[in-house]
Amino acid sequence: MIMLAVAFLLSMILCLLFGVPYIDFLKKKMIGQYVKDCAPEAHAQKQGTPTTGGVFIILAIIVASIIALLLAQRFTTEAIIVLITLLFYTFAGFQDDYLKIKGKANDGLSARGKLLRQIAIALLPTIYVMMTYSHGTEVTVGSFVLNLKWLYPVFAVFVITGASNAYNLTDGLDGLAASTGIFAFVAAALIALFSGHPEVAIISAAVAGALFGFLKYNKPKAQVFMGDTGSLAIGGLLGTLAVVSKFEFLLIFLGGVFVMETLSVIIQVISFKTTGKRVFKMSPIHHHFELCGWSEKKIVVVFALASALLSLLALILFYLTSRGVI
Repeated sequence: MIMLAVAFLLSMILCLLFGVPYIDFLKKKMIGQYVKDCAPEAHAQKQGTPTTGGVFIILAIIVASIIALLLAQRFTTEAIIVLITLLFYTFAGFQDDYLKIKGKANDGLSARGKLLRQIAIALLPTIYVMMTYSHGTEVTVGSFVLNLKWLYPVFAVFVITGASNAYNLTDGLDGLAASTGIFAFVAAALIALFSGHPEVAIISAAVAGALFGFLKYNKPKAQVFMGDTGSLAIGGLLGTLAVVSKFEFLLIFLGGVFVMETLSVIIQVISFKTTGKRVFKMSPIHHHFELCGWSEKKIVVVFALASALLSLLALILFYLTSRGVI
């Protein structure tokens, strides 16, 4: 537990320190966000806000994780695989952001190109788990253990890629992705620690710390956005942690807000294509509440509280399943 606190605090401090010079650099180079025409009117004022803040978030996570892992003597192959996966997702997200900045529009990688990159990266931790763990192809649902065998890689890649996209969809309001992500990663850290994966727990704590530090720069009115550089990478990392620590189904609960955001998009698309009608005023669902008159701060606070409650629920379910109650 001490090393989790060390990782959290060190990552938070590093994120705060790295943020100042990086944001100044972005402002000098006029590297800013381009807002979609279909976005709510209030988002027009966000045009030009510095983006790719994920660069200093990820840097803080990696440096803090390595230091804490070395101090804990836990710099293992498992930790290396997780950190390499995070780096690869960061590169993919940065490429997407770079193309948006270069093209001076909100169109980066094609949907297909982005998905193929996400799938390819997700194969790394998936193959590691299957080759290293004796129970690698098993997933636990309560007291039931399912051996997916050859279906497991499909399932694991879906979990990691899905988490990456879900978190990316959540990053639409100042402070929303960071605040909701803090609770999810704190819960992931505790679950990983008590399920015998201290390396994963330390990295999870480092992510929570970096996101907490990032809130200083990303709370309304945001000084910088994490961009796909941050959201694709952090979401992909959350899915990776779930696969490596074998709490794939608990991810539904601790990442409940991200699941809700994704489902709102799926429901909206299906409804419009089949009936021509929209269920929500706009998706993802945080935009629906915006158009219903909720302030940005109110949405962020409510969603953060929802994330806290869902993360607590995930911890309770983990405790009950580990005790054989359910």
